Amino acid sequence: MNHSGVNVVRIEAEALRKLADRMEGPMAADFQRAVDLIFSCLGRVVVTGMGKSGIIARKVAATLNSTGTPALFMHPVEAVHGDLGMIVRGDVVLAFSSSGETEEILNLLATIKRLRVPLIALTCDELHSPNRKKTSTLASSAEITLDCSVAKEACSLGLAPTASTTTMLALGDALAVAISEKRGFKEEDFANLHPGGKLGKRLARVEALMHSDDALPKVLPDTKMPEVIYEMSRKKLGMTAVVDGEKLVGIISDGDLRRLLEKSGKDALDLTAGQCMTRAPRTILPTEFAVTALAMMEEKKITSLAVVDEAGTLHGIIHLHDLWGIDLM
Repeated sequence: MNHSGVNVVRIEAEALRKLADRMEGPMAADFQRAVDLIFSCLGRVVVTGMGKSGIIARKVAATLNSTGTPALFMHPVEAVHGDLGMIVRGDVVLAFSSSGETEEILNLLATIKRLRVPLIALTCDELHSPNRKKTSTLASSAEITLDCSVAKEACSLGLAPTASTTTMLALGDALAVAISEKRGFKEEDFANLHPGGKLGKRLARVEALMHSDDALPKVLPDTKMPEVIYEMSRKKLGMTAVVDGEKLVGIISDGDLRRLLEKSGKDALDLTAGQCMTRAPRTILPTEFAVTALAMMEEKKITSLAVVDEAGTLHGIIHLHDLWGIDLM
């Protein structure tokens, strides 16, 4: 049984290798045309497929959405029973069909042509094979056809879609990523589209999590220590920033306060924030990722960072507890 499993993986890996060769060779121009067509689409990419191909199509639609290309999945059977309104002029249709003769997909062609919506087909037509006998109906109806053909399925009976759906998925992912790169899609764009996911949380910015405005503990250098302690207690972050105008000049933490009291006793209460503060504290820019802030805190074994801009102006404080709250730990 282990040999059978390994054989499946080897067959699918070989199918992917041949797909990559086609993409670098005879299919390169068609692939680039497909990327350019979707990139320039003013509407959405309507992705459709039936059966196992439909499952792949649904996943590719999700990948397009998450990488910055608006897309939706349209079930071909539901489409002819009222959902064809999903397709409007300005859209692009991306159709998945291993045979290229799936009846449910072919039933959509008349509407696609009537609306003059460009059609990109992903089929297993051996378009670049010298032994090709004919082109499928779907492939011949499409403006662009991408070849997902395989030498054989990984199923021992040669019947269940296995290697063919693997190549379809890889080719769909390749389109999504190529279009994303052409758009200049960045990490912050990904984070904006995934606010509830673990990946999106890891890409959250410090400025979105920091304590600012009235929640920001801060005192002046000449503030007496009793007032400093009151500010620290009131804002409940275990520290306070010391500012000269809007510029950060130091911080005082709970640890600083304990060490000061151990050294000076009650005389510490006669001192000012400027006399007790830690100068040149660790800081971070507001635009840095939250995960970067976490790494800095772990490295320096501290629980908070002052958030300042490049001019040294204080914008906020980010605390370790803020990062616990978004499951970065």
